[in-house]
Amino acid sequence: MSSPLLDQVTSVKVKLGLLVAASVTVASVVAAIGAGGGVPFWLSVPVTVALALGVTQLLAVGMTSPLREMTAAARRMARGDYSGRVTATSSDEVGELARAFNRMAEELAAVDRQRRELVANVSHELRTPLAALCAVLENLVDGVAEPDPGTLRTALAQAERLAALAGDLLDLARVDAGKAPLSTTRVPVPELLERAVAEARVAGREVRYDVRVTPPGLTVAADPARLHQLVANLLDNASRHSPANGLVRITAHDTATGWRLEVADEGPGIPAPDRDHVFERFGTLSEADGGGGTGLGLAIARWVTDLHGGSIHVVEPDPGASGARIRVELPQEPRQHTDVPRSPQEPVMTNPVPTSAVPAHAATPSTEPEPAMDALFGRFWPDAGVPGNARAVLYSLGVGLLAGVVLPFRDLGLGTFAVLMAAGGVTLASSAHRRSPFTLACAALCALLAATVVVRDADWIVVLCLLAGGAVCVAGLVNGRTLPAFVLAGIAWPLAGLRGLPWLARSARATTGLGSSAAALRTAIWSLLGVVVFGLLFASADAVFAEWAGAVVPDLRLDSFVLRAFLTVAVGGVVLAATYLALNPPVVEPTAGPPRPVAHRYEWLAPVLLVDGVFLVFLAAQATVIFGGHDYLERTTGLTYAEYVHQGFGQLTVATALTLLVVWAAARKAPRATGADRVWLRGSLGLLCVLTLVVVVSALYRMHVYQEAYGFTRLRLLVDVFESWLGLLVLGVLAAGLPLRAAWLPRTALLSGAGLLLALAAVNPDAWIAQHNLDRYDATGKVDWSYLQGLSADAVPVLASLPDDVVGCALAGHEPGTDDWLELNLGRHRAETVMRGVSGVESGQSEKRCFEAGLLGR
Repeated sequence: MSSPLLDQVTSVKVKLGLLVAASVTVASVVAAIGAGGGVPFWLSVPVTVALALGVTQLLAVGMTSPLREMTAAARRMARGDYSGRVTATSSDEVGELARAFNRMAEELAAVDRQRRELVANVSHELRTPLAALCAVLENLVDGVAEPDPGTLRTALAQAERLAALAGDLLDLARVDAGKAPLSTTRVPVPELLERAVAEARVAGREVRYDVRVTPPGLTVAADPARLHQLVANLLDNASRHSPANGLVRITAHDTATGWRLEVADEGPGIPAPDRDHVFERFGTLSEADGGGGTGLGLAIARWVTDLHGGSIHVVEPDPGASGARIRVELPQEPRQHTDVPRSPQEPVMTNPVPTSAVPAHAATPSTEPEPAMDALFGRFWPDAGVPGNARAVLYSLGVGLLAGVVLPFRDLGLGTFAVLMAAGGVTLASSAHRRSPFTLACAALCALLAATVVVRDADWIVVLCLLAGGAVCVAGLVNGRTLPAFVLAGIAWPLAGLRGLPWLARSARATTGLGSSAAALRTAIWSLLGVVVFGLLFASADAVFAEWAGAVVPDLRLDSFVLRAFLTVAVGGVVLAATYLALNPPVVEPTAGPPRPVAHRYEWLAPVLLVDGVFLVFLAAQATVIFGGHDYLERTTGLTYAEYVHQGFGQLTVATALTLLVVWAAARKAPRATGADRVWLRGSLGLLCVLTLVVVVSALYRMHVYQEAYGFTRLRLLVDVFESWLGLLVLGVLAAGLPLRAAWLPRTALLSGAGLLLALAAVNPDAWIAQHNLDRYDATGKVDWSYLQGLSADAVPVLASLPDDVVGCALAGHEPGTDDWLELNLGRHRAETVMRGVSGVESGQSEKRCFEAGLLGR
């Protein structure tokens, strides 16, 4: 994905500046719109950051896509696949690098192709004379043939052919390695040609040679050995392709820039399309090959020509003549160098692939990870090319749109539950672990926790249940098994907004493959647009139609629209992050090796025994208070019993949590051994767990006494539940056995904690608190009416049971609501029914009478 506008920018620095400017502009505009629309700060900030990141990703992906494609293509090259190409459309430095990379890939492909051809052709060329030589020798050994001169000459010819091939290969290797420097001197061309012709005649070729040199005494500067090699190979090639008694013409004459050598034969000639290929290694043409050639002669001729700084090519024969005509142009003074460049006559590829013909998606396979994100997240969260899922994105945005329509200006209720269930359904459907029993159990528990928004009006317990539901949700999505896994899963949810950006880009590209779904989406958009346009026209034209439309369509004033838009983006983004977390859960399980126990028993046993001793002393102090009575407590400390029990409850709760930490650490450090060590481990830690249970009971009893003395509140009830949960964990540790090896314990701890919150919501905590405070009022005449007035509608049925003279003191401030069906809530519905049957509360006079009677504030 690239931007045509940015492609025209020729500097990466300018592109980065434009990217920053665009991101800052988007952030500023969105923040200004949010502030003008009255969007809360906690909602405006994350939406602004998310949109700015989205714009950055959208613009940056086109800048970095060539780099990602190069990384993918380089990895394929490392595996031997040189077909990868990079989409190079930009004009900046990255685009130049991409085009250079494509050229390099083409050359590497050509080199690889030539290497394979070299191996195949050398094997073929060596096998032919070797097979013939072996056949001759085998006949001699078996006595089939006599070792006469003719047979020996045949064997010698094959051996000489092998030697010539080896010599040619060695010459080319020297040239390729840059180890063929020229040793130039003045070379008489007539003598050179006559000697080469004489050697060609000795080779037994049935052809005639015609040598012409102009001027007759032409002398050139060249390496005589290399120049002789050049002429010999040209004559050998012409002789092999000439017919019997054919004529090979050799001409040499000087030119303005040097001298020219031409060799022409009367053979079948070389077709024009193949004239460049004959100078490649093993570039023989089967249809024109007279047999016996190695395919290296003309390649050696070309490289010798290049070594002298000249050129060689096939030209058209003379008018009226046939055959091949090879022309060599050589300079007056050879350019001596050791690094011979590739001849322009050698093609780099047989079938080069144009860059424009390579589709963008072919350059970067979907299985390749995003290098930038991989560098950021590493092994914790690999992205092995998770395929784009346009439907998941559309469903997530649909949940956001539902939230934007339903949630604003409404209390928690049925509409909120519908949004939560829609979000959970989209996430669960995308989960990679959706068939895991643990994930399904988490999904069921999340649904029950979400149902509290319909059943309870107390915001504090509803919010706690929703937070617990979020924790259970992420644990189920990653299918975690340990406490660190649960913590990392919670961290991964917000990080998924960043980690999932490449997947979001792939999903956006996948919208073209939605088929009928894409058509349905377009249909829905056009239908919605038509309904909105004509609905607005008719609403402005008819008051009755406007009233009907107002009952269905949400309030779309400017400030309302802005809030709904921000809420849509926020909720849709949260659901989208959870969807990516479900599709590609991170590696949350610890990969560290087994714990290294300490060498000596006392290193873990001494601390545990000391903690046991401290617990025993504490319990002895508790027993002294119980048996000594309140008088002993007041004489010793100066505190009443209620003050005494309140003083240490928080510390006991912390001590219970720390005990679990001590047990875990000691179990990891204890040696994996049997015998005495195992007995000491079980004994010391088992005693500590038992003492901790006693402390839990003591803490719960202290809180009970304090509540009886000072009243019942939400916080005190919640702390009771938390301490009870810690006690359950201690029991779980005892049930798991020591050392701790039960894999079920972390999951049980998580689910039991969420289950206790759900149970607390089920017992109606505000009603429970109200009832116990009223019971205390009946027994002692003491109650905090102001606190009871602050309870939610869940407590109204209990408070309404008070006598008529004080019922208004508890229900002051509670009034029947006007909820619509999307705010349907069982707690508020019951309170509304009860409030209609209580007289004098709505007028507000009851609160005044309570003040006058001095009841409020007691």
